[in-house]
Amino acid sequence: MALTLTIGALAKAAGVGVETVRYYQRCGLLPVPERAFGAIRRYSEEDLRRLYFIRQGQSLGFTLSEIQMLLQPNDGDACSTARALAEQKLGLVEERLRDLRRMRAELKHLIAQCQANGSETSCPLIDTLSASDNLPTAQCGCRP
Repeated sequence: MALTLTIGALAKAAGVGVETVRYYQRCGLLPVPERAFGAIRRYSEEDLRRLYFIRQGQSLGFTLSEIQMLLQPNDGDACSTARALAEQKLGLVEERLRDLRRMRAELKHLIAQCQANGSETSCPLIDTLSASDNLPTAQCGCRP
């Protein structure tokens, strides 16, 4: 007998909430199973695999629209499409890593300045963050 799950059991097995399953259905990522008159909808093992695929894709940083592209039937170009999406995602990750390394170095420098600072009236970190040369030149329209 094939595995069949209620929406609650499907959500629990995939580690998501029921509303997440419904959201994926509204987005077209997960099919809505047929329901016999008076019966509840039953989800298959394939639905569980698909839900797992969606969650794994998200954990790698793919957007739901990118995951939708990856879920398209294999027409011979699926692997090249997947590779192109993954290469683009890798580029973004590497850019973010560069930004994080820069932030780490700057924070370490500011922390070292704070540790070396014997004054309790002035903090190098706060002074750096509040320096007027850090202000953007364009007005944002916000009121202080």
